[in-house]
Amino acid sequence: MRASIISPSRVDAAIAAVVTVMTVTPVLVPYRQPWWAVALAVLMSVPVLWRRRAILPVGAVVGCATTVLAIAAKSLPHSATLVLLLPYGVLVCTYTFAAADLSRAWRAGGIAGLTVGVAVSLIVPHEDLETYRYLATAIVAAYALGVGARARRAVRDAEREREARIREERAAAVARERTRIARDMHDIVTHSVGLMVIQAETGPLVARDQPDKAEAVFEAIAAAGRDAIGQLRLILGALRGSEAPGGPAPARGPQPGLDALPGLLDNARRAGLDVSADVRGEPRRLPSDVDIAAYRIVQEALTNTIRHAGASTVRVRLRWSGDTLDVEVADDGRGARELREGHGMIGMRERVTACGGRLVVRPGNPGLTVTATLPIG
Repeated sequence: MRASIISPSRVDAAIAAVVTVMTVTPVLVPYRQPWWAVALAVLMSVPVLWRRRAILPVGAVVGCATTVLAIAAKSLPHSATLVLLLPYGVLVCTYTFAAADLSRAWRAGGIAGLTVGVAVSLIVPHEDLETYRYLATAIVAAYALGVGARARRAVRDAEREREARIREERAAAVARERTRIARDMHDIVTHSVGLMVIQAETGPLVARDQPDKAEAVFEAIAAAGRDAIGQLRLILGALRGSEAPGGPAPARGPQPGLDALPGLLDNARRAGLDVSADVRGEPRRLPSDVDIAAYRIVQEALTNTIRHAGASTVRVRLRWSGDTLDVEVADDGRGARELREGHGMIGMRERVTACGGRLVVRPGNPGLTVTATLPIG
């Protein structure tokens, strides 16, 4: 069953109607008062209808009308019926004023005006102490209720903002994870499958001309396939874990880092490249994201060399310094006059940027050099 929601405008109309009846009726019944007293009673109540839109002007009108009627009440016939009235319009406006989101200056001004109005309404007509007590109690209670409503609204707003921020953070985390998985899928598939294709194409030639090396070629194809399957299983496991609604974040499997670099270079050698590695400086433990990025950069650069460059020699250099690691992969292939970045190059740049590093790709004649500077301090 759908719950009905009463609109704020209807609530305001109902409150204004009740306040008007309770304020104007004692002026008209049972003793008829002058027209200006009735007009003041109307000004004390009817403007309550617009208090949410303009609380300060409405409060000023209601408060001034209440003060004038309180001062003039002693001169009216049967004034006791007026003196004992609670100023319902003032109380409603006080509550709304306390609950409204106002600046400190406007709030201080409103409190000062309310205090002056109440003081004049009591002092000038020479009201007794009991009137002071119940009127002050009523106004303080109305203001306290308004402050409580404002505090509850602030808590609700803060909770909604926190929930919205959490949703945004979760969406951003999901987007980052999808981007990471897409990069990993690209790196794994293009590198491993590329190696398998190269080996498969050369396999028949080797089997015919150099039968003793054919077994090594097929073993290289199998090793590349096994490596690709293992890494793809890790990624697919993460994807299956991320599909569980409300469940914990999927655990990432161990990603390859620079420790796996020798195997990566061996695979490139099996594909027919003359690969050399040069390490300078003192290697040390890297943050996981930097370690993975360094491995993937070398992997992608080798993949591009194998698939597109037509190179025979590749040089991989690692330079360790105090706060950076420079990774350089250079080949002697065809190079390119105009560098066009595909998904692999974009993925390398995203990885380096995510680590706070810098990637430079320099086409040469011949060859291509990829240099990544990664912060490790």
